[in-house]
Amino acid sequence: MSVRILALVGSLRAGSHNRQLAEAAVQHAPEGVEIVIHEGLAEIPFYNEDIDVEGDVPAAAAKLREAAGSADAFLLFSPEYNGTVTAVLKNAIDWLSRPYGASGFAGKPVGVVGTAYGQFGGLWSQDEARKSVGIAGGVVVEDAKLSVPGSVVRFAELHPKDDAEVVEQLPLVLARIAEAVNAAPVA
Repeated sequence: MSVRILALVGSLRAGSHNRQLAEAAVQHAPEGVEIVIHEGLAEIPFYNEDIDVEGDVPAAAAKLREAAGSADAFLLFSPEYNGTVTAVLKNAIDWLSRPYGASGFAGKPVGVVGTAYGQFGGLWSQDEARKSVGIAGGVVVEDAKLSVPGSVVRFAELHPKDDAEVVEQLPLVLARIAEAVNAAPVA
């Protein structure tokens, strides 16, 4: 069975190392795993229940929900801003957590990885993302983790797809998510 994983990248910066890490996931995905990087998180307005009206949801948010509906699982790429998750990633989680009782994450495996400048590779933000997505209904795959420290120096001239640790560890993370999909009870 092929597994479709929707990748949400929490950085909008051109040349984002987390975006590059997502590109590495596409390139190094194990056989039977398809990674789809969602485009358009920048266009989604901040979550506001007043604009989350059935039949009139903002187009970018509706597109995200549609992509989530066709995904078997999720992989969040979380940089760390001021010790926590970025607004763009948190906003995507918020939109997918609604409408109440119909979360796009409901019952689907979710892994969280990332890279950051600091010595811990964004661990705090990744932990916050795991907490938030778990509350939103996702099934957090606790051993689907990868925190890559020192991104600014480490990836100054080297794309993550060519980094030995990334090449070794990222396929293992993806395999763990795929195993969680395949182990889930059939509804």
